[in-house]
Amino acid sequence: MSLVRRFKSPPDIVVALTTQWRAQALGYAGDPNATTPHLDRLAEASIDCFQAVTPHPFGVFARAAFFTGQPCPENGISDYYDPLPADAITLAHRFSNLGYKTSFFGKWQLFKRDPNMPVVGEGHARVRVMESWRGGFDFWEGFEGGFLLNDCYFHGTRIAEPTIFKGYQSDVIVDRFIEYSRESETTSPRFSILSFDAPHPPYDAPASGAQSVDTKSVLLNDEVVENENIRTTARREMSGYYRHIEATDTAIGRLISFLKTRDWSNTLFVFTSVHGDMHGSCGLFRKGWPHEESVRVPMLFSWPRVFDVPRRDPILISLLDLGPTLLGLASGVEWPQQGNAMKGRDLSQALLLKSEGPDEQCISMPSIPPFEKQCPYVWKAKRSVEKTVVLPEKEKSFTLDH
Repeated sequence: MSLVRRFKSPPDIVVALTTQWRAQALGYAGDPNATTPHLDRLAEASIDCFQAVTPHPFGVFARAAFFTGQPCPENGISDYYDPLPADAITLAHRFSNLGYKTSFFGKWQLFKRDPNMPVVGEGHARVRVMESWRGGFDFWEGFEGGFLLNDCYFHGTRIAEPTIFKGYQSDVIVDRFIEYSRESETTSPRFSILSFDAPHPPYDAPASGAQSVDTKSVLLNDEVVENENIRTTARREMSGYYRHIEATDTAIGRLISFLKTRDWSNTLFVFTSVHGDMHGSCGLFRKGWPHEESVRVPMLFSWPRVFDVPRRDPILISLLDLGPTLLGLASGVEWPQQGNAMKGRDLSQALLLKSEGPDEQCISMPSIPPFEKQCPYVWKAKRSVEKTVVLPEKEKSFTLDH
């Protein structure tokens, strides 16, 4: 399908997509542990969708849902090791139909992976994603996985084989985007995704000079249970977690500074994350759980030319809706939801205060990831502004080994 844009000057669109950054863990969200001055300033001039959620609180599933606008397993991914089908229609294809030049940088996590290979380390980091499996982006430069927060491997359009780039991963991703932007001048609008691992574990990895928060000074929220082992683990992990948050906030700040040297007034910039982290809340760790700390994600929309009055907006938007909403904002027309359309909803009119947002969002875990500390059951839920109601697919019971 080819659409004709209504705008003579459609916006450049840049999405900063992080991993495991829960909505609560930001200075502007009131977290006293978080040092996020750059994102705090961005929030002061943005629409803060503080009720935003992920459709699936696990990276592979959430990325696939965002890139395709289709939930799992409808997009072809049922299990953690499933690749996104090579013929999947993605946001890259849809923005290309609008006349955009599309680019991707960073963590992909949607190619074929060896389940017998450690998920952390050079094995997955050096997997070469073949061009036909790169989601249709005009320019692609990244890595399949590996969770190397430092000295990561990149390959893609300009780099034939995985090549190590020294430095903190978030910094390198921003560097690669800036270099590409300077080298590839075009009169076409751009749609770009910068996909960061941080602040995903390993939490004890160095973070571009940022210092860990002293474990004794980490403040725990009221949901962290009164269990000394759990609270000690939470403080230890969060010490490194907030270090990566600070370092990645700095990298995103540098990204924004670069964009402000361009046409910032007509740049639609989005900051979000694929899921959160429990960090001891309800006695649980990591993600995949049907709880706020895992399900709710930050989502800021900045577009100075259009969103000229900042606000905290209670709209209940999902990462599944983000793609259709960006397409709606970019094209100036409501994105269709029939035929070969996305299941995510175009909420552009709600962001423009011309319609109401949805009353609820569907969220789920389509399968059980094979990792410790993660949610060990399949579930479906309806997320509303007031609460999350879990609808189990079958009777379930489990024991947590702390």
